[in-house]
Amino acid sequence: MVVDAWMQHPTKRMLEQDWLESLRRWTGEELSAEVPLERTIAAMDAGGVDVGLISAWYAPEGVLVSNDEVAGFVAQYPERLVGVASVDLRRPMDAVRELRRAVRELGLRALRVVPWLWGLPPNDRHYYPLYAECVELGIPFCTQVGHTGPLRSSEPGRPVPYLDEVALDFPELTIVGGHIGYPWTTEMIALATKYPNVYIDTSAYTVRRYPPELVAYLRTHGRTKVLFGTNHPMISAEKALSGLETLDLDDEARELFLNSNARRAFGL
Repeated sequence: MVVDAWMQHPTKRMLEQDWLESLRRWTGEELSAEVPLERTIAAMDAGGVDVGLISAWYAPEGVLVSNDEVAGFVAQYPERLVGVASVDLRRPMDAVRELRRAVRELGLRALRVVPWLWGLPPNDRHYYPLYAECVELGIPFCTQVGHTGPLRSSEPGRPVPYLDEVALDFPELTIVGGHIGYPWTTEMIALATKYPNVYIDTSAYTVRRYPPELVAYLRTHGRTKVLFGTNHPMISAEKALSGLETLDLDDEARELFLNSNARRAFGL
């Protein structure tokens, strides 16, 4: 079994955002035309992914992929997709109510807020009511760590001090830091080692681009703390997993990385 911890099925209004220009250059793809959901499922099949966590996107520019749209994707493929909510960070109480609705009424299983999208690091006061609600709902908080590929500032993605302070203030909160934290990967490893409920996912990176310190962590004392992810459609599962054997993982570490760590973190 393979679980992909970070996916999205983008709408046309998301793909039209100007901050995606850098990703268009890197991937060599237009990333501008809306595609059918079946194409995302086909990409999962091609890469051997059984279950994907697929997320909504809320931004200052507006709702790019709504929680209702994500719930609709999950309804079409309930055995393959798990929904992840997002919210408008600028109105904290409305955001809490929307998160509660997304989980209790729509069945979404986590919250994702991407700091560079809002220009606010995760220790900003706007997030804190949401962290308390995540704990009450029993869901993880997912966020991006590391530099920002899209054309926005990278500073909000630094793990230390921003995510470090959140983990201190909310020891009951499960936190999944996506995109491995590069170029601050060692900081993210330090947080995952320090806090029982902090995890790293490898989305936006292919196996061949994992930093050596992450590979060493994955092989040894961090084998229960790293989750596989793609950032589909930026990277397909097939491409992301190409060369997996070069990581030299034993059977236990491989199974934890591809499956069990995500199931434990997300309560699947």
